[in-house]
Amino acid sequence: MPLRILLADDHVIVRQGFKLLLEQAGFQVVGEAADGREAVRLAADSRPDVALIDLAMPMLNGLDTCREISKVSPATRTILLTMYSEEQYILEALRAGVTGYLLKAKASTDLEQAIREVSRGAVYLSPGISRNVVQAYLHSGEPLTDPLSPREREVLQLVAEGKTTKEIASVLGISVKTVESHRTRIMAKLNIHETAGLVRYAIRQGLIQA
Repeated sequence: MPLRILLADDHVIVRQGFKLLLEQAGFQVVGEAADGREAVRLAADSRPDVALIDLAMPMLNGLDTCREISKVSPATRTILLTMYSEEQYILEALRAGVTGYLLKAKASTDLEQAIREVSRGAVYLSPGISRNVVQAYLHSGEPLTDPLSPREREVLQLVAEGKTTKEIASVLGISVKTVESHRTRIMAKLNIHETAGLVRYAIRQGLIQA
């Protein structure tokens, strides 16, 4: 029985390319998502063996998408697709419970290996990623700290994407007043008091792309 794959990327052409690679390798694509929230819904419905998730996606970034998928479909292994090989992104991915970290530049050659390794319970890292960084994290026993709660990260991403308070409330299913409270707490925690600063912070954290 072929491994069942969920594919999430906001670019249609990229999804089509990955789908072709996956099907040629003998995998079954059971769902395609254009944003993080859609990916979480599809994961809950289809319970795929592996979810292939782009880091930079609208509505909910790849890291938080992986976190949510692990809640709605605990058996699904997650692979993060990214252009970034910097330490901060790798560590944040490990912290989010991601089981594969695949650089897009290597995806065409390493995709099948990455999926098969994570499906067997291993952690896959693209060649070129420093194992020293990962080993240091795994043996430190000290979780990285994030000043924001998961909900605050969601609000921050939507603010950085330019959505209004009313639009954010609609997306998250909460009241306008609650959105305003989250935004106030975000600014206080980060000591950032203007939207432009929040956007810059979101870019540095990989929540959105510049």
